[in-house]
Amino acid sequence: MKAKYVNPFIKASKDILNQTTKMDFEVGKPYLKSSPCSGDKVIILIGITGDIKGQAMISTGENVALNIVSGMMGGMAVTELDEMSKSALSELGNMILGNTATLLYNSGVKIDITPPTLLVGDKVFISTDQMQAICVPLQSNDDKVELNIFVKE
Repeated sequence: MKAKYVNPFIKASKDILNQTTKMDFEVGKPYLKSSPCSGDKVIILIGITGDIKGQAMISTGENVALNIVSGMMGGMAVTELDEMSKSALSELGNMILGNTATLLYNSGVKIDITPPTLLVGDKVFISTDQMQAICVPLQSNDDKVELNIFVKE
């Protein structure tokens, strides 16, 4: 997978997480995952069509998801994944992939994204037609989010 495709996903993820949560996420070392791959308890899944095709999967644990939603709500304590917090997480996915689409467009790559699908559960596996994923860890203190990018030209 070309860096010109991956870098906009990484930039958008870090920027949007930092802006919306008031947390300081840093990018870890990307690595490859093969399909099927598992995610943590909370997964935001968004499809990608256009010049590149595939999916983006944003994955994190439940406590981290609650911390993220709390940050998105201006610091209000969030203690459960209720409908409001699930909606906020889906919107987070929309913001990250919308920003990614803009960055890609500015570099000459046109994509469209699907509405996000939010999955919550244990032992969730995603199979993506034998595509490998680039997994990018994002860390803020003990809070970890994984961005998994499954794309092909």
